[in-house]
Amino acid sequence: MNNLKPCDNNIDQDKPLLRCITCGWGDKFISSLLGQFIDANKETLTDNSALMTEHDIMPNISHRTFSTEKRRFIVSNVSVDEQQTGQMIAAGLVSDIFVLMIDARCEMISNTRRILYVMNLLNIQQLVLVINKMDLVDYSQESFEEIVNTHKILAKELGIDEARLMTIPMSLDKGDNVAKKSHMMDWYQGPSLMEHLEMVSFDDVASAKPFRMSVETVERSDRDFCSLSGHMLAGCVEPGDEVRVLPSSEISRVESIVLVDDVGESVGPTRAQKLAQITLSNQIDISPGSILCHKGNACEVSDQFRATLVWLSEDEMLPGRAYLFETCASTVQANVASPRYVLDVTNQEKLVANTLVKNAIGSCNLSLDQKIAFDPYNVNRSTGTFNLIDQMTNQIVAVGFIEFALRRAANIHWQALDVDEAARAEQKNQLPAVLWFTGLSGSGKSTIANALEKKLFAMGRHTMLLDGDNVRHGLNRDLGFTEADRVENVRRVSEVSQLMLQAGLITLVSFISPFRSERNMARERIGDGQFIEIFVDTPLSIAEERDVKGLYKKARAGEIKNFTGIDSPYEAPENPEITINTVSQSADEAADIIIGQLQEKGFMN
Repeated sequence: MNNLKPCDNNIDQDKPLLRCITCGWGDKFISSLLGQFIDANKETLTDNSALMTEHDIMPNISHRTFSTEKRRFIVSNVSVDEQQTGQMIAAGLVSDIFVLMIDARCEMISNTRRILYVMNLLNIQQLVLVINKMDLVDYSQESFEEIVNTHKILAKELGIDEARLMTIPMSLDKGDNVAKKSHMMDWYQGPSLMEHLEMVSFDDVASAKPFRMSVETVERSDRDFCSLSGHMLAGCVEPGDEVRVLPSSEISRVESIVLVDDVGESVGPTRAQKLAQITLSNQIDISPGSILCHKGNACEVSDQFRATLVWLSEDEMLPGRAYLFETCASTVQANVASPRYVLDVTNQEKLVANTLVKNAIGSCNLSLDQKIAFDPYNVNRSTGTFNLIDQMTNQIVAVGFIEFALRRAANIHWQALDVDEAARAEQKNQLPAVLWFTGLSGSGKSTIANALEKKLFAMGRHTMLLDGDNVRHGLNRDLGFTEADRVENVRRVSEVSQLMLQAGLITLVSFISPFRSERNMARERIGDGQFIEIFVDTPLSIAEERDVKGLYKKARAGEIKNFTGIDSPYEAPENPEITINTVSQSADEAADIIIGQLQEKGFMN
């Protein structure tokens, strides 16, 4: 027990690894605890990347690695502070066991319910409740059991199986039941904290789950087989096993499998999280981002989900905005609907909310732009968790846990039609396109779009003009001008524009559309080759001088809230296809410039 040392990856590689998250009531917890576990001269402080994915959720999590004769440890410490929920999530996602310290003089700390809820949400395999400062209550068995019973009732309310809850009386300052058993509490027959951490075993949990492997690279041969590599997420696979590739659902057979360590050397039997190289018996439709499963026990596949989100960003969630949806295997686009509810963790009450703010936990529906393979989070943590990433900042804004696929996603299929977009465009003798006018209110967008449509109509072209004000009288009459409503406004119009595109029309969209991310979403929805962004570049001072509708005046007076350019930002395009300067160009001149560009690009041949 006293032979603690820093980890040596070469020597300790075959020792089982335990990832432990600790949450102490007091700033000395982690240092005092590890001070008794490890000789201070041999302790190794590791870089935070050991616990993080590609994107650091919270870069300042304190954690240390060490090994005993029996196993390797990574121990992370997080704060009980509600504002540090993101840290707890980050560490908990990769942890096997959770240790919560409670002061024996207090039956319950105010944050205990929230902390246990989050740990249960993360599906941590075992929770260890350490009742500290037993010396200050005279090592009383009665005091210990009273606190334990209170927490068992709480755990039951939160849906935590009692078998997952371990309780240990301890005095950190005195060393009682920390690294070795204490003679001061003979009534306690269980192990010390260190003894428990050394003997608890989760090695077989991942192996017992159905086989899952994320496909990261694919190499094809002239011969009839292909080789792929990726990480083993769960389960085992052997040569001769029939496997299914998802989401393509093609089937093959494993010819050979080699597991390698970080330096590329072959290692022993299959173990979860190891890098694997697999050769399949035939060429199939498989690409990076796929999931490999056993033929008879495969993942689910869907593009619409019910999920629990933990919001980590300082900026609130904008329903309808396109975020990146990053899983263990792939990254796709996702739209998040308004929360079904936000959970008040203190009393388990489900509250009505229109958005999620930092540290909020809510239930939401998500829609992806393509199908992915997944397992519900309670079945497999690796294939059931995801990050939401802001496309502009590339920062993680939320961690999510897939609950289930929405049934309608499995029952809705694209209906093949005999008359398609190409046929409609050929009939009209034009290439369909979406001309997206963006600029400040009063910049002249609608005037130019109207002049352009008149000229196109006179040339015999088939068009449709979607004006921001007009659309708000019907399709978007239920939307206001908050950031969330503006996002939804643009999302709906981009969907309508896509339908117009399929009709073979040249569609003119005149919307302020102030946010780059939403215009990028429209571009990706419509297609880069058919989306033409037209920036009507007019300085705010000029737009405000025109103020035909008197809106700027009202906004300056505080009568209109969230007005673009005044108290709501406008993000100018960075690389628009066409820029119009209405200070030096008239509406007719601008229309002629756009027509020239359309002809040059072949849309009107």
